[in-house]
Amino acid sequence: MSTTGPTALPLVAPRRPAPVLGEVVATQRLTPHLTRVVLGGPGLRPLADPVCADSYVKLGLLPDGALDGCPLADDGRVDLAALRASLPDGVEVRQRAYTIRAWDPATREMTLDFVVHGDEGLAGPWAAAAAPGDRVLVHGPGGAWDPRTDIDVHLLVGDASALPAVAVGLERLPRDAVGAAFVEVHGPDDEIALDAPAGVAVTWLHHGDAPAGSTLPEAVRAWPTPEGRIGAFVHGEAGAVKELRAHLRTHGVGRADLSISGYWRLGADDEGWRASKKAWNAQIEAAEAAAGLD
Repeated sequence: MSTTGPTALPLVAPRRPAPVLGEVVATQRLTPHLTRVVLGGPGLRPLADPVCADSYVKLGLLPDGALDGCPLADDGRVDLAALRASLPDGVEVRQRAYTIRAWDPATREMTLDFVVHGDEGLAGPWAAAAAPGDRVLVHGPGGAWDPRTDIDVHLLVGDASALPAVAVGLERLPRDAVGAAFVEVHGPDDEIALDAPAGVAVTWLHHGDAPAGSTLPEAVRAWPTPEGRIGAFVHGEAGAVKELRAHLRTHGVGRADLSISGYWRLGADDEGWRASKKAWNAQIEAAEAAAGLD
């Protein structure tokens, strides 16, 4: 390696924008296990418009009153360092990621749907108890997937955690699209209206007392794999997603045509799953490479 010439600078990832402050403007219980929260207020003005079907934000959740007098930077975003310095010992900002179900660029209001199972978890209970005026930190948006236009057959698969993304994806499909969607929820009362093209059959699955995600692999394996190039969006519980990925990859779905990820994992909290997810994905990709899959 030459030692002459300009010194190469290390690559540095761009800093993620500081969070904004969202305010609850409305709530609605859609089903026994799904609650809708609409965020708005002047704090969302600096937020970039989400553009992807799977656009998401990370919510920073804090105890009641912790955001009173929240310090803001000159651009209206939250001064996160100052906020953290103001928090009592032992109180931290805990984040959870949620798909943006709808965004109104005129009113700057964002709709998010939350899976709620009583007091279980962090964001679900927050959403169930949310009331107009409550505030939350909003990071983002992120996102990377939209339905492809060069695909012959569309496949969308998800449990309740992926339902908002599946719903947006179905809405964005061309009206002459063909394919299938498999959506798993707890029971019949948790089904909601979905705007799918006539050529995309929507199958609702109910896991009941079984673990979430458990019905999806069998249902997709039973789906007669059609001719043509398949584009798949598959998200939900990590174990089920792993099974589905193996099935689709060995049935000819190319890696470039597959948006697939474990949103969560049975037996792990969100922090634990995020800490292990990169290594978990790397193991799956290494196994596919060893099997000669592109």
